[in-house]
Amino acid sequence: MEYRRLGGCGLKVSELCLGTMTFGSRTDEDEALRIVNLAFEGGITFFDTADGYGQGRSERILGRALKGRRRQAVVATKFFNPMGPGPNDSGMSRVHIMNAIEDSLERLNTDYVDIYYVHHVDIQAPLEEMLRALDDLVHQGKVRYIACSNYEAWRLSEALWLSQVHGLAQFVAYQPQYSLVVRDIEQELVPLCLQKGLGIVPWAPLASGYLTGRFRPGEQTTAGSRAEDGWAWHGRFFAPNADESLAALLDVSAQLGKTPAQVALRWVLEQPGVSSAIAGVRTVAQLHDNIGATGWHLPPDLLAKLGQISRLTPRYPASFEHNMHQRRDNAVDIPSLTD
Repeated sequence: MEYRRLGGCGLKVSELCLGTMTFGSRTDEDEALRIVNLAFEGGITFFDTADGYGQGRSERILGRALKGRRRQAVVATKFFNPMGPGPNDSGMSRVHIMNAIEDSLERLNTDYVDIYYVHHVDIQAPLEEMLRALDDLVHQGKVRYIACSNYEAWRLSEALWLSQVHGLAQFVAYQPQYSLVVRDIEQELVPLCLQKGLGIVPWAPLASGYLTGRFRPGEQTTAGSRAEDGWAWHGRFFAPNADESLAALLDVSAQLGKTPAQVALRWVLEQPGVSSAIAGVRTVAQLHDNIGATGWHLPPDLLAKLGQISRLTPRYPASFEHNMHQRRDNAVDIPSLTD
């Protein structure tokens, strides 16, 4: 297992992060404990949850599973989703943030969380209000680092600017959807994260099971998959060339003698700016498979093949401006440079 810095901050995380969204729903507590034990045995020290997963059940189960080894774990949780019927039981207002962290700490049975994410975009609360509340939590020692998920590039940039101008704690990580079939973040968000030093921690690197080998090109669902629960968003998020990308993945995995899940995870882990990839599992067997994505690298030719086949058509303005450096270079006519 490789341990990487989370972007530009000093925290190191395992390159695989165990996603615990299924804990308390599709994964019972006994199996969850076996999964967490195997994660530690395999070198995984990074665990991702959220208050909204199972209405708090995921946090409670993870907290019990980490008993006696909290310091060996990097725990990330999130706030935003409704946790009650009241008007202030969701969002990113100061009121909700202060209530949400206390509730999460109680469920996780800990005094602090290592990384606290804002889970979604809240257009009804000012960014500065949220950032000042999060900065207070950092100073209180209840949160060690702050981060965000699912933000647009402009909103993330604005939040970073506000933190810098007002001397507030800054986001150190960004958690986006990212996989061989969902590569939208490469247009704006990846360059922004690289420039500002945010670690990228993708969710759904296996595209909700689509890239595990259970699907074949052209299939929209298969028995027992998360697609049956509406978590494989083929039409909503997947690129138009998703079937071609899946076919290439199956071919590369056969060439390497690796499972499709291992190759798909490895591809994400070798992309610029990625600090760790969140692999959510329902069973110990699935985690065994995912751990096999560590300890090796994709051969350059196969890495390039997967990247080429799965690439998206550039959008404006990148589609318009991508070769303007050539126009600049071609405009230079200095004899001494060409002699």
